[in-house]
Amino acid sequence: MAKKRDGGGLSTTQRTARFLGVSVLAGAVLAGLALPAAGALGLAAKGSVEGFDEIPANLTTPPLSQRTRILDSDGDEIAKVYSRDRTVVSLKKMSPYIQQAIVAIEDARFYQHGAIDVKGILRALNKNAQSGGVSQGASTLTQQYVKNVFVEEAGDDPDKVAQATQQTIGRKVKELKYAIQVEKELGKRKILQNYLNITFFGEQAYGIEAAAQRYFSKHAKDLNLEESALLAGIVQSPSRYDPVNNPQESTRRRNTVLQRMADLKDITQEQADAAAKKPIKLAISRPKNGCITATDGAGFFCDYIRKVFLSDRTFGKTRKARLKRWDQGGLTIRTTLDRQTQKSIQASIAKHVYEDDQVATAATIVEPGTGKILGMGQSRPYGFRGNQTMLNLSVDHHMGGGAGYQPGSTFKPVIAAAALEQGTSPEQEYPSPYRMPYPSPVQTCGGEWHGTSSDVTQNENRKEVGPYAMKEATAKSVNTYFVQLISDIGICPAVKMAQKMGIERADGKPLQQVPSMTLGVQEMSPLTMAAGYATFANGGEYCSPVAIESITDARGRALKVPRTSCRTAMSKKTADTINTLLKGVVEDGTGKEAGLKGRDSAGKTGTTDSRYAAWFVGYTPNAAGAVWVGDPRHQRKMYNITIGGVPHDKVYGADTPGPIWRDAMTGALAGRPAPALPTVPIADPAKDKDKEPGDDKGPGKPKPGRGHGGDNKPGGGWHLPGWPDILGGGNGGW
Repeated sequence: MAKKRDGGGLSTTQRTARFLGVSVLAGAVLAGLALPAAGALGLAAKGSVEGFDEIPANLTTPPLSQRTRILDSDGDEIAKVYSRDRTVVSLKKMSPYIQQAIVAIEDARFYQHGAIDVKGILRALNKNAQSGGVSQGASTLTQQYVKNVFVEEAGDDPDKVAQATQQTIGRKVKELKYAIQVEKELGKRKILQNYLNITFFGEQAYGIEAAAQRYFSKHAKDLNLEESALLAGIVQSPSRYDPVNNPQESTRRRNTVLQRMADLKDITQEQADAAAKKPIKLAISRPKNGCITATDGAGFFCDYIRKVFLSDRTFGKTRKARLKRWDQGGLTIRTTLDRQTQKSIQASIAKHVYEDDQVATAATIVEPGTGKILGMGQSRPYGFRGNQTMLNLSVDHHMGGGAGYQPGSTFKPVIAAAALEQGTSPEQEYPSPYRMPYPSPVQTCGGEWHGTSSDVTQNENRKEVGPYAMKEATAKSVNTYFVQLISDIGICPAVKMAQKMGIERADGKPLQQVPSMTLGVQEMSPLTMAAGYATFANGGEYCSPVAIESITDARGRALKVPRTSCRTAMSKKTADTINTLLKGVVEDGTGKEAGLKGRDSAGKTGTTDSRYAAWFVGYTPNAAGAVWVGDPRHQRKMYNITIGGVPHDKVYGADTPGPIWRDAMTGALAGRPAPALPTVPIADPAKDKDKEPGDDKGPGKPKPGRGHGGDNKPGGGWHLPGWPDILGGGNGGW
């Protein structure tokens, strides 16, 4: 068996090398660091250290990485995000005990020496020579702070971190020179403050405030003696002295700190002894990082905030710079999220659609006149497991959503608004047969659309046969009426009206200029539809959606944030006329199940071909919301399906999205003003009392002759058995 070497197993050569390394460094210090660019003490030997005079004179201190807080409109926290969990605080917000404890255990002569502790180095030299190794260091708090600056500057790059912490004489000399500069510029109290804010305390906690929160769920200013001693002891070896995983080692280390404080007369021996007898009592706050931890189901809203931030050059010239600022910038982002609205959305969703259902739902509510997004939720939670998803079903593709969903007949009010702006009377009647070919040709923005004899559309119910005027056709969602309407006014006014209302395709492509657009065959997102309908509630003025109220940086400075952009989309008379039409939908039409009690509301149902999607979009004067239900993969038709525990032969826009909208809006607006929607008188022509409303009225007794048939193909399209596919999209829905 080999004989064990003295000095912890190091050979004589190794011990000599270690001793010489420390001796050289000490010699440099004792010589006043007056090192020439080459030669003195051999420090400029090839590969050992750069010349002292060549080291830059100023230490570049990067802003400390801090956590970013995302708040709701009242200032309550939704979530926090960070690469390093840190909140910078002043010495005034740190317990005096932690200040004394860290100095006692890490640098007892901190207030007596300069940047370098010569006595400490000599003591370490002697101790290390006796042990044959490096059993005691001599770095001052100032030097440790400088080293931590190097580590902070390295970020999460493992190679740079290794360079910042490598045990070489070259790095030590660089550390010493910068320590001198720091001592001159900052002074002792500022150095101590910076050190306590930058150092790592284990368990993902950087800085004393994060450490106090992590281990004791309190602020740094509230730490008591034994808690402060515990945290100060962690710094030397965060893994070894981790009180969560190594409580015995941590206790011994804490008691060492307490005794050191007593030796230095920071506390009495009696205080130290009493504190040492106390068991460690942790109150752990688990790390909560990222939108996945957002409260009240606001993970998708949080992710939307992130997308807004990363896509806006206001917050950095490159995406990489913006991402770094998001993760490390210590920002406080106050959002438009209204907690009451958000809770109401999530409660309504949970009531009507289960997260493990075959289909999902998404709902968004915005404020007319400001564009503020008040709430955003969906049935499949934010995350990576089971029924969770990272896909935000409420927004466009470029903001983290999918390709969107056909809105069906919720698009018809856009056509009605375009027609009214062109001078069409709301009393305009059309024959509106059960089935008819698309009129051809139809004017587009760049020419004409020409159909063929196979390009036909039909109503949901065979008994839906006109003539109809606009009010009844809207209430019953009569397809053939609106096909005739868009054919009369042309496709271009409809396209331009949609654009003015901010209603665009979720995939970012331009709207296809085909007559079937009136039936909602082009995919859109709930946020787009909610903001578009808010135009009607706001007297014809559209305001783009916004989610951020304000942002302040780590220094409390306000940053420029995106603001809503408002524009006139239609006259107030047109908007008030649409209010009248859509009030009829919820009062005596397909959307009766969505109507609100005790306040004016208006809206429209929508159900697409083969029931791949069902919608309700509606509004009051102070809130506009859109609810979509369907399969995000566009595969499950909503026939013979159970949603939220309720079986359905067919899903209608009124019987599932409608009640979700009703309950969400009821809770969101509870205790808030209930102003009236401005309307205009519209004469009702004589009605055929024997006619039945279309399918969007919801479940009821079976109606004969139903059946629209066909498949909803990607990009639209449907067909009756034996009929060719319809050009440019499908029946759209009801």
